[in-house]
Amino acid sequence: MILNDVHEGIQKRKPRKRIGRGPGSGHGKTSGRGHKGFYSRSGSSRRRGFEGGQMPLFRRVAKRGFNNAAFADTVVIINVGQLEKAFDDGAEISVDTLVSKGLVPSRHDAVKVLGDGELTKKFVVKAHRFSRSAEEKIVAASGKFERVV
Repeated sequence: MILNDVHEGIQKRKPRKRIGRGPGSGHGKTSGRGHKGFYSRSGSSRRRGFEGGQMPLFRRVAKRGFNNAAFADTVVIINVGQLEKAFDDGAEISVDTLVSKGLVPSRHDAVKVLGDGELTKKFVVKAHRFSRSAEEKIVAASGKFERVV
């Protein structure tokens, strides 16, 4: 091996293959798709997990039990420390205000307030669920919490 030949012919940016530009290009006529067959047609693409007609892995593997992930509620969590930073003293915090501030995504089933962080400001917090420590911290800061259905 000659060291200065190692990188010969390797290009950082190869020009894109211009297909369907006549027989002189080397990629004319069938545009690199060959003749007939599934992949010569427009709109042809392999589906995920396709193994050339062989029984695919996800059908070969035994499946047991039930997974509730598709049906479970998406619960978004927020800590009292985040509320402390984002809101002013005496604020009324609802799910809508959390969404508008960008603290909670708009797609969710429930919002749960957890007790991580310090809380010194007085808030009225309205959410679906509260942890016991979050309830204690909100009340200790002379605030209120309300459960939304």
